[in-house]
Amino acid sequence: MASAMRAARSQLEIAAHNLANVSTDGFRRTRGATVVGRDGLTVLQRADREQGAVRHTGRRFDLALLGEGAFRVGDRATREGAFTRDRDGYLTDDRGRRLRGVRGDVRVPEGATVASDGTVRDGDRVVDRLPLPRGTRVLAGAVETSSVNAIGETLAILVAQRAFETAEKTLAAIDAARDKAANDVARVR
Repeated sequence: MASAMRAARSQLEIAAHNLANVSTDGFRRTRGATVVGRDGLTVLQRADREQGAVRHTGRRFDLALLGEGAFRVGDRATREGAFTRDRDGYLTDDRGRRLRGVRGDVRVPEGATVASDGTVRDGDRVVDRLPLPRGTRVLAGAVETSSVNAIGETLAILVAQRAFETAEKTLAAIDAARDKAANDVARVR
């Protein structure tokens, strides 16, 4: 019962984390799969591969990935593609981390554009290129929204709570049965 309660708690935490990121651009839902192992029930987590919807912003350096992969910003990977040109000409996210291309931090002149293949151009001159997996395209002027369904995650929270409560009540019933058996044995002697 303890492992069932831990698994339910893990499912609850996953669903709550997903729900907290329902409005985070580029966030991909995390899935939890309960499996039976040597130590009872455990929950394995993995990122969902489902593409979030694309929201057009009209801003030239907002970039949505269509397909797999992620942008490199600083030392991390993200699908959140809202970038602005800072005063030094670098494309940065809202935390000031620089977008990385194949040549390093992407520095662009004022009139630069990003093509669907990830090529960053200033007119006819190639400035840099975003490293993309095969088959992935970039849509400039848009961002990918979260792939989380708020109603589905709310239901997942309720299911996890009910599973926890059921395991808790079952554990209490087992304890009560053990207490009764122990007391009945004492009375028989």
